[in-house]
Amino acid sequence: MKKRLAIILTLLLTILATACGTSTDNGGTGEQSKDEKKKLVMGTSADYPPFEYIDTKTGEEIIGFDVDLAKYITDQLGYELVIKDIAFDGLIGALQANRVDFVAACMSATEERKKSVDFSDIYFISGEMVLVRKDSGIEKVEDLQGKVLGVQLGSIQEGTADDLQEEITDLEVKKLNKAPELIQELKSKRIDGVVLDQTVAEGFLNQFDDLLSITLEVDSAGTAIAFPKDSELVDEFNTVIQEMKENGELDKLVQKWIAGEEKK
Repeated sequence: MKKRLAIILTLLLTILATACGTSTDNGGTGEQSKDEKKKLVMGTSADYPPFEYIDTKTGEEIIGFDVDLAKYITDQLGYELVIKDIAFDGLIGALQANRVDFVAACMSATEERKKSVDFSDIYFISGEMVLVRKDSGIEKVEDLQGKVLGVQLGSIQEGTADDLQEEITDLEVKKLNKAPELIQELKSKRIDGVVLDQTVAEGFLNQFDDLLSITLEVDSAGTAIAFPKDSELVDEFNTVIQEMKENGELDKLVQKWIAGEEKK
């Protein structure tokens, strides 16, 4: 009897040991599940509505044009998307350090940036505006003489602000990390104007009726997705971006986030 119990106990221990040595996530095969998707990490700066931002009225999720674009592309390519919120001026560094796989953050594909990263095809083109308070007396760019102009650190508009500083007498430029911080500084009268991407500026105009805009005449490099140098993802993403241009999916995003009701 004792011998029989010993045999049964040995068999049970063997079964338990075998079960513990397999993955419960993939059916006990010990191999990667065929349904498991490879993750891609997207870097963005979630302070730039309608492209990427957090609507605290509805939750803490990062939403926007670029987020939907990235979700569509990665879904079509069979990747799982993970989003990481990073200050805009740290995004290229994150790419170079391989902390993210790509950046979708309303980033202009400038020649200077192309020295550090590779870009996808252009998927959106916008202009630039200066926002001022209606009671400021500023009606044209020249009226910024002796004023303080705010701009987001690391943005393409930083270069625009620097150029304006060379053209306009006694113009001071103040650089901050986030666009909403700049708007708060403007409304609090600590700065006199903010230079922003036109689409983003129009969103703030819709939100605040005490602001008005001055359109700037600038050449836009166009908005694109950034990748580490020599990334194989560039061609994959470009294939889907081209398909989106042809099948109307890109226009749907423009209508939803920029021309539609969800514009902020």
